[in-house]
Amino acid sequence: MREEIEQLRAFFEPSSIAVVGASRHVDKAGHVIFKNLAENKRRGLLKAELYPVNPRARMVLGFDCYPSLRKVPGPVDLVVIVIPAKYVPDVMRDAARKDAKAVIIISSGFGEVGNKELEEEVVRIGRDAGMRILGPNCLGVYDPYTGVDTLFLPETKVLRTGEEYVATPRPMPGNVAFLSQSGAFGAAALDYMTGTQLGLSKFVSFGNRCDVDESDMMLFLKEDEHTKVILMYLESVKDGRRLMEVAREVARHKPIIALKSGRTSAGARAAKSHTGSIAGVDEIYEAAFAQCGVIRVRNMEQFFDAGKALLMQPPARGPNIAIITDAGGPGIMAVDECVLRGLNVPELSEETKAKLRKLIEEGKIPPFAAIGNPIDLTGSATAEMFEEALRIVLADPDIHGVIIMGLHHVPALSEDYVDRVAKLVKEADKPVVACDIGETEMAIYIRRKFDKLGIPSFESPEDAAMAMYALVTYGRFLKREGVLS
Repeated sequence: MREEIEQLRAFFEPSSIAVVGASRHVDKAGHVIFKNLAENKRRGLLKAELYPVNPRARMVLGFDCYPSLRKVPGPVDLVVIVIPAKYVPDVMRDAARKDAKAVIIISSGFGEVGNKELEEEVVRIGRDAGMRILGPNCLGVYDPYTGVDTLFLPETKVLRTGEEYVATPRPMPGNVAFLSQSGAFGAAALDYMTGTQLGLSKFVSFGNRCDVDESDMMLFLKEDEHTKVILMYLESVKDGRRLMEVAREVARHKPIIALKSGRTSAGARAAKSHTGSIAGVDEIYEAAFAQCGVIRVRNMEQFFDAGKALLMQPPARGPNIAIITDAGGPGIMAVDECVLRGLNVPELSEETKAKLRKLIEEGKIPPFAAIGNPIDLTGSATAEMFEEALRIVLADPDIHGVIIMGLHHVPALSEDYVDRVAKLVKEADKPVVACDIGETEMAIYIRRKFDKLGIPSFESPEDAAMAMYALVTYGRFLKREGVLS
């Protein structure tokens, strides 16, 4: 098993890369991929030796080009194939002769269009030679730490007006790994991660999954020092039993969040035509994910909200959530959203209420503040009031997590309330998530400040409740497994 996991390292940390189908034409996938790698090599990020392979070119972007893989002078760890499907088996045989460890087949035209015999031939060659294969019909991998980037989608596009716009950005280095069966969704998600400043550890696009699949990569990521959270987009599963066994083992160490499409019969039919796979019955996935500790989400926003929360905060040791707000309506919305997700928003203990009443008596929170749950500090709220209320709630042993809803609109609430909250959260062992509603400068500033200080912040009560649900769900799994006391 250890040897198999280590072999996957060649996808991310190869000593040498050959791109078969590297092109001089800017509109070709082979050009974009080789350009990505060449630029990372020139920046000093990519350490691997780099070899373009194309019988019709002598040079590509300043690199000597070779007519075939056999003519490459040095050893090749990773082979990236970007040529018509019918020629892929011959290149695979050449890769075997070069003792390549890993192959990424970007090319389409295999099982997803009914050409299963060609795909089986490719698998057979790889198996006989001991090479691992990613794809075909995929984007491959992107690793911001090593500079391996096989995405054939250019970072920028030039409009007909001559203006250049960022089109497919690469996220900054971070701690979230993203596995995707869909290349298009993967690209869109990378765009989203960049815009929300959610850092990436590794991105993997599987395509048809003729060899390497999610289970393989999860085992690898379990050992990856840069990965703290695993996001996984699925359309189907080939070996359900293995995936459950692997997911349960990995989830004991790192949270896994799954977005499973093909929930309806029409969606399942579309999934089959997309990557040649069968989506299966949705209820089975629901039960399987719950059993093996995978947190299932329903849409892309929940996907990243859950990932952000689990990256920044510890799992909750129970389902009891307290809400502290300066806005009654949004506070009630947060209560509803929590309860609808199976969380508890209980009455606070008499001891905690007594402490809050003392704050009223001392003039530290308004006499008209509501001290139930939610705690509504009203439009008179200040940074000091949030700090005092949160300190008391975090000390309540019956409360397992807190949602802070300091809407910035109230006049006396200064931005330093974020710092005060963050200081208390840092000393606690309970998860806290924040919410500030709005899309103008102040709302964005507050949310980003929370994020920078390690408290995940969201723009709606629904998002905040979803994040807390993920933290509670993961905590339940860890407690069931005996990992969390």
